[in-house]
Amino acid sequence: MKTRILVLLLLTAASCRAQKRLVLIDQDGAGPGGTDQMSILALLEAPQIEVLGITMVTGDQWRDEEALHTLRMLELTGHGNVPVAEGAAFPLVRSEDATRLAERLYGKAEWLGAWGPHTEIGANSAELTIPAHGPWEIAPMPEGRPTIKPIAEDAAHFLIRQVRAHPHQVTIYAAGPLTNIALAVSIDPGFAALTKGIVLMGGSINPQTSDPEFASDPRHEFNFWFDPEAAHIVLHAAWPSIVVTTADVSLKAPFTKAVLDAIAKADTPAARYIARWSRPFSYMWDELAACSWIDPAIITKEQSLYMDVDLSHGPSYGDTLTWTEADRPETGVRLVRAQMDVDTARFQKMFVELMTK
Repeated sequence: MKTRILVLLLLTAASCRAQKRLVLIDQDGAGPGGTDQMSILALLEAPQIEVLGITMVTGDQWRDEEALHTLRMLELTGHGNVPVAEGAAFPLVRSEDATRLAERLYGKAEWLGAWGPHTEIGANSAELTIPAHGPWEIAPMPEGRPTIKPIAEDAAHFLIRQVRAHPHQVTIYAAGPLTNIALAVSIDPGFAALTKGIVLMGGSINPQTSDPEFASDPRHEFNFWFDPEAAHIVLHAAWPSIVVTTADVSLKAPFTKAVLDAIAKADTPAARYIARWSRPFSYMWDELAACSWIDPAIITKEQSLYMDVDLSHGPSYGDTLTWTEADRPETGVRLVRAQMDVDTARFQKMFVELMTK
């Protein structure tokens, strides 16, 4: 009798897991709080989603400090069992020195990520400007250091192992520079085809905005720009599907005080973390990519486009390139679903509910 009950319990657990959608998160987990951490929380808190692991890549901050911020967020929100693997510390080709030279030749970039200063929320809730620093220096962590550690496996091999263990079941959610994903594709040519597809936060086509970062340079977007060669490799891989949350749609999803206040009213671990460490001064770049994968109905307009990245190493190095079926080049460019518009109210309501229930 006990054996039958045990078998029944195991079958029930397997059935519950089979009903969940599997995802691997690849993220440049700047922190504390902010879009990177909140997007991870959106996937962790969604009841129908199972996060197999999180891989870290240098982008908004350096990889090592991102890993610490992410591990601490997992501790504070009750997700300390989720494995975190450290990945690429540097882009494939682009370097900080070459970028500084390019800025003198072609003009300054609005956001340099790990190569520039950034704003954090301090222990007294005031905004602090953290100066630019080297890759192995860890800036003060106002939320405290984590007690848990990354796994010993590197990001690319962890991604490959998980996809091979769950063939055709795992979606890759990539919301930072694409270095880790490009390495996985390069190591294992069958990697991309064995997934269910990839969801990218990246690229910019023609955003309708007064934000000077995009109004004056509409094809520039940080994730593609920071590692253009990686984005090129990923966009040419044999994914079953490629969904791209563009800057065009992200700029229509601000992180407002009303959203923050609605979350702060709840007493869930995720809500407490966001209320303490996030501030409404930007857009919900990565949260939108995560939530639109959970519920595609929040996206109200898409374009099917062939997409690539400019690798010319001139003033447009890293810019997004797109074509229609009629004018696409014969270079192996892939068709992507580029998100262009969103039901902002529905999306914000969904995110608040995920963080507060």
